[in-house]
Amino acid sequence: MEIKFENVFYNDFISGFSVLKNINFTINEGVSCFVGHGGKSTILELIETLKFASSGTIKIGDQFICKRNKSLYRLRPHIGIVYQNPGDHFFMKTVREEIEFALNNFMYEDREKRTIDSLKMVGLNKSYLNKSPFQLSTSEQRLLNLAIVLAFNPKIILLDEPTFGVDNRFKRHLIKLIKMMKYRYKKIVVISSNDTDTLFEVCDKVYVVNDGKIVHDGDKYAIFGDYDLLKKYNINIPKTTYFSYLVKQKKGINIGVRNDINDVIKDVYRYVK
Repeated sequence: MEIKFENVFYNDFISGFSVLKNINFTINEGVSCFVGHGGKSTILELIETLKFASSGTIKIGDQFICKRNKSLYRLRPHIGIVYQNPGDHFFMKTVREEIEFALNNFMYEDREKRTIDSLKMVGLNKSYLNKSPFQLSTSEQRLLNLAIVLAFNPKIILLDEPTFGVDNRFKRHLIKLIKMMKYRYKKIVVISSNDTDTLFEVCDKVYVVNDGKIVHDGDKYAIFGDYDLLKKYNINIPKTTYFSYLVKQKKGINIGVRNDINDVIKDVYRYVK
């Protein structure tokens, strides 16, 4: 299922402020991420059809995304979003009810199996079924939100700032889940985040957003390996990339750009030996 933006502008309805300006991209596989400042979360909301473009064309699969399209309901089961603050979007008394509510919306019949299976996929067991979603930790709420999405098995999964306010243990778990969604289940995953360490491990294509515009795009090695580019747009350089940059600057040795710390260690050992 392809996601295509052509000359997309989005103006805030209340203030009239231009949030997105002439956005163009095509995504049809793998993990893509939007990094930078000013508008990247809005792109996810447009894909999710929570908002509609002020001008330009958005097409997902064979559907044009606009208010005039009366058949958007056919598309919604194919797109799921994990919010930055998922607790703000819960309203049922138990975890079971939260997941089953989403399944009821899309007329799924095997609700019990889908509910338990989706919790298992994200690493939560049956003991969570009768817990209140409001009493879960931030990390557990994110996992519950992802379980809700996985329960109705969408083709496109959107993650908005998925590692904000969580510990490193959750990040490692999330990385495994994203790789599972990509390789095992062939999902299209789109991420909005400035956690470049996590993004460097999971993404394929990177779009740099600044002041509502896509100012650069490329594969993750080209973007996250460009120290000057990241510095110009006030984006954190991944730790492994920064180490390689320092080695080149101080020792004149180009050990390459790596997204895995174990590969960096091997490179260092090779040059030292």
